[in-house]
Formats: sequence, C-alpha cells, structure tokens
Amino acid sequence: MNFLDNIDINRFINSLQYMWKGMLCIFIVIFVLILFVYLLNGINSKIEARKKAKEDAQHGSGR
Repeated sequence: MNFLDNIDINRFINSLQYMWKGMLCIFIVIFVLILFVYLLNGINSKIEARKKAKEDAQHGSGR
C-alpha cells in the first residue's frame, strides 16, 4: 500500500486554501511588526536628537 494512494485530492486542495490564507496572515503580522519597530526607532531617534540639542544648548550658554 502506497502512502499517496490514501490522499484525497479534493481535501488536499481545500487544505491549500486554508494554508495560503494562514501564510498571508502570518506575513501581514510580520510586516506590521516591522513597521511598528521602524516607527518606534524613528520616534526614539527624534527624541534623542532633541535631548542632545537641548543639552548642547544648555552647556553652550553656560560657558
């Protein structure tokens, strides 16, 4: 008895529909997480730049 003899083609095709939808959802979630990390990184770099500019202005006026 061969393993491939037990496969029902219709069920296999139906399972592929679920599989591609699941994979698409996984990629969408990964993409959203990447965008979120880039957004947070951009916000953090702007905050750090403002802090550095403020510190430089305070140290420059005190001399």
